[in-house]
Amino acid sequence: MTQSLVPGAVKILVAGGFGVGKTTMVGSVSEIEPLSTEERITQASVGVDSLDGVRDKSTTTVAMDFGRITLRDDLVLYLFGTPGQFRFWFMWDDLALGALGAIVLADTRRLESSFAAVDYFEQRGVPFAVGVNCFHGRREASAEDVRAALDLDESVPVVLCDVRDRASSKEVLLALLDRVRTGALAAAGQPA
Repeated sequence: MTQSLVPGAVKILVAGGFGVGKTTMVGSVSEIEPLSTEERITQASVGVDSLDGVRDKSTTTVAMDFGRITLRDDLVLYLFGTPGQFRFWFMWDDLALGALGAIVLADTRRLESSFAAVDYFEQRGVPFAVGVNCFHGRREASAEDVRAALDLDESVPVVLCDVRDRASSKEVLLALLDRVRTGALAAAGQPA
């Protein structure tokens, strides 16, 4: 009788402010049709949610997005996209439970919407990388400009990306996984 191989699971969060591209990123890299809890923005959000900088946005994540990437036969990466609107952030603690790391997506037109996500992961000691979503190919700031604006430690990778593009999104994931690996080796007293 052959023993079945149960894949190991690795959990990564994709987080950030409202409208930065979390749902799009999960969808662009997932090998399965992603689970999405997108709902239409209604009049109920008027005065509660700011559409500054994202006027054309018509839907929002109300719970989470979920995608999967098989890295090896015995290793699966699960992606959980968090809701970006502050009123749904109560879910972040549950989503973050057991996460190996996180990607904080940033939009240079609204960098202030990234501060809370950066603070969240820094306070909990969760390793993260920042993906600067260059909407419509616009690179309005360099990675170092974003690092300075968000007051990030040098160990935090900052990657300019287009979350609509699978290869570009994978670069951000790889930067995060490299940071996690480097941190684990350092904790074990081994050279990176």
